[in-house]
Amino acid sequence: MALGASVVLAIGLGPTVIAPADTARLLWAALTGGVISADEVTTYQVVWQVRTPRVLLAVVVGAGLAAAGVAVQALIRNALADPFVLGISSGASVGAVGVIVFGVFTSLGVYALSAGAFLGAVGASALVYLAASTRAGLTPLRLVLTGIALAYGFQAVMSVLVYLAPDGEATQTVLYWTMGSLGAASWNTLPVVAVVVTASIVFLHRRGRTLDLLAMGDETATSLGVDTTGVRRGLFAVTALMTGSIVAVSGAIGFVGLIMPHLVRIVVGASHTRVLVIAPLVGAVFMVWADLLARTMAAPRELPLGVITALVGVPVFITLMRRKGYLFGGR
Repeated sequence: MALGASVVLAIGLGPTVIAPADTARLLWAALTGGVISADEVTTYQVVWQVRTPRVLLAVVVGAGLAAAGVAVQALIRNALADPFVLGISSGASVGAVGVIVFGVFTSLGVYALSAGAFLGAVGASALVYLAASTRAGLTPLRLVLTGIALAYGFQAVMSVLVYLAPDGEATQTVLYWTMGSLGAASWNTLPVVAVVVTASIVFLHRRGRTLDLLAMGDETATSLGVDTTGVRRGLFAVTALMTGSIVAVSGAIGFVGLIMPHLVRIVVGASHTRVLVIAPLVGAVFMVWADLLARTMAAPRELPLGVITALVGVPVFITLMRRKGYLFGGR
């Protein structure tokens, strides 16, 4: 209910304010093929063609980042982990910057940036996996250290590419993209990332019990019949795919995957089966309102979405750390 109300309100709010009842009526007309009056055509286009895909993309991105955060924190057993700690976001940024600066994939048109970012994310994930893997398997410590080290390397490459940018406009575009934005949302970009995120969340939820065991430690999980190396490989692949698809359409948005799992665990406990139901919903609601603030606080200019999530995420995280008795996984 909270998510549905947030979606309708966010679609109606903006430079042109549309009443919730009118927003709901126009959405219903769009979904059912209903008739609208001639003087509502412009408002209808604003609602259906401009704001609805953006708000729905915010739902998908928020849900995906929250679910990925839950998975990564269990994957490497680190309360400070989020989807970007494995270097995936930095790799995606390198791919996107390459498209912006050098104009590669221009034949793909509006999909060029997303394609470059996704390929960068996949390449970074593969590199992290290969560098962290040993004959003994894929250990949490090696995975997180490798991801952090390579993330710095990717950021250095991105800085060089920005320095080599032929004009200042390209540099501004790069910096804005790396701080996150949903400004490029459209009905063309929404379906693919929605399918990937939905399938990934279903996959993770079905392995909730396995994540519970994995979070307890490798020895405990192995004694209970869990193939920890195989599970980590699967989780890493799914998390990388989901994060890469999200970053490809929204840029790098921090703190959502870090904060949401902790907030949800305080309320529903540490069971991943429950957390992976609630965390995506909470992440979706948060992202809808964060994006609304990003596009209205300094209108007609738009603030980077990562700025909004950081302004909210930093005090929340500090409060969590100072909360007496709070530990990773619950009270």
